[in-house]
Amino acid sequence: MAAVVSILAVGVSLISWFSIRYLLDNRMANFGREYVLFVYPDSDMEAIVDSINLRAEARFEKSLGRCASAEDLKAVMKPGKYVIEEGMTSIYVVRMLANGWQTPQNLTLSGTIRDKGRLAKKIGSQMMVDSAAVAEALNDTSFLAGYGFTPENVFALFLPDTYEMYWTASVDDIFTRFRKEYDAFWTEERLAKAEAQGLSRMEVSILASIVSGETLKSFEYPKIAGVYLNRYHKGMKLQADPTICFCFDYKLDRVLKKHLTVDSPYNTYKYAGLPPAPINVPPKACIEAVLNPDKHGYIYFCASPAFDGTHNFAVTYSEHLRNARAFQRELTARRKAKQNS
Repeated sequence: MAAVVSILAVGVSLISWFSIRYLLDNRMANFGREYVLFVYPDSDMEAIVDSINLRAEARFEKSLGRCASAEDLKAVMKPGKYVIEEGMTSIYVVRMLANGWQTPQNLTLSGTIRDKGRLAKKIGSQMMVDSAAVAEALNDTSFLAGYGFTPENVFALFLPDTYEMYWTASVDDIFTRFRKEYDAFWTEERLAKAEAQGLSRMEVSILASIVSGETLKSFEYPKIAGVYLNRYHKGMKLQADPTICFCFDYKLDRVLKKHLTVDSPYNTYKYAGLPPAPINVPPKACIEAVLNPDKHGYIYFCASPAFDGTHNFAVTYSEHLRNARAFQRELTARRKAKQNS
């Protein structure tokens, strides 16, 4: 009789033990804080489990390991970005990693992007894809042809904004998404506005890239766009300093007269019309400025002597020369003051 009681007691204990483990693993919230986890293709499963236990402040550390073993997580774990949230159970987190239930990643393009290396780094720093692979794609004629672009004009494909996509997106996935956004941006209304200016959508992006290179003051975009469109429609040379900077790989501190003779199709002092392709990745606001420019008679502009990043605009060349002399006088005065300080 005592043996039977003992066996029953052991059985009850085992049932209780397994029941408690089941509840801990499958029903009870195990994590005390949110943790954003990035799993790479070569990530070690044991290291991932330890990281989650530590960073997500697991209440029952052995629970996650048990679930990982039961689900054979080492063999089936998927790369991705995963957000471990308070209230999640161990089994849910393990199955999330096993099934690739990713949380979307924000890919943001912003700021001044004037070369492909910077563009590739911006993408690679936010996504699993290697920036070197992105850089290679940006120069791959055959690859870009599938998206309707070339290595020369590919800057126009990228519209700076924030986009949601999976962190594990391939180079193909990323370019496909930007092509989709590009097509969505160019609505019939925008295409009609471009046509009204006598421009194709690529030409709009080219002019927008020049506007972007002229000022950091977004409120000036429509006015500067208006200046260049006035020149363009009059058949004048655009004479845009940013295109000269582009010819010298943006290594010039100042554009001087000697730089204006460089023989390049991007030299808008030497050749009339628009350059062959965008000279940077133009912000959407610059594209909108070209499509919706200020209506005025300005043909010229130069930096303001206030040195606040704004510009003074002029209709006549004589007025422009007065503005330029005022800027030069202030520049000279500031240099002297700096030398004497």
